[in-house]
Amino acid sequence: MKFDTFLQQIPKVTTVELPSVNAHKLMAPLERIASLDPANYKSIKTKKAAVMMLFYPKDGITHLSFIIRNSYPGVHSSQIAFPGGKVEKEDFNLQHTALRETYEEIGIHPNQITVLRPFTQIYIPPSNFLVHPFLGICNDEISFTLQVEEVAGMVELPLSELMNDAIIVQKTMDTSYAKAISVPCFKVGEHYIWGATAMMMSELKETLKMIF
Repeated sequence: MKFDTFLQQIPKVTTVELPSVNAHKLMAPLERIASLDPANYKSIKTKKAAVMMLFYPKDGITHLSFIIRNSYPGVHSSQIAFPGGKVEKEDFNLQHTALRETYEEIGIHPNQITVLRPFTQIYIPPSNFLVHPFLGICNDEISFTLQVEEVAGMVELPLSELMNDAIIVQKTMDTSYAKAISVPCFKVGEHYIWGATAMMMSELKETLKMIF
């Protein structure tokens, strides 16, 4: 989709009702569906994090950015994710967390990003994080400066590919909570995006279907 067309239509996203957990479930392994119900985590003292679902133009075409996490001893090692991270004491609010972490991880200054709205929070049992996604846009072409301690690379997904159901596949994999299970994924080139990031992508995709 051309970015000019995207800019004309995307303000409608602020007025639609989010599909919430129903959209998350579309990309959740069967073993994870129960954990998506807020009743199963609202009494737990969770850690909080925020991420940025960032759209921007690349050669005039609308793209969505992801980071490739570095390999490390942890449950999210080497995964594809939205830029973001945990809440720090100096953060004013969750949106500030998402903007700060985006700047630290991929070098996009908060002044370059217009935040349109928050999306539905999602709980990640293996790490006990309650993650709050935000939808943001950059109006101009951008270049990434990666925080090499945490980010191994970038995945840039054209919006047209996100909206194509052909990128949704099932993959058998081992996770932190089960072995050899069938996991719904977005297949982007050689990469498989799954877990909480795929669930957030699902809500984003289902929401965009309402306005495009």
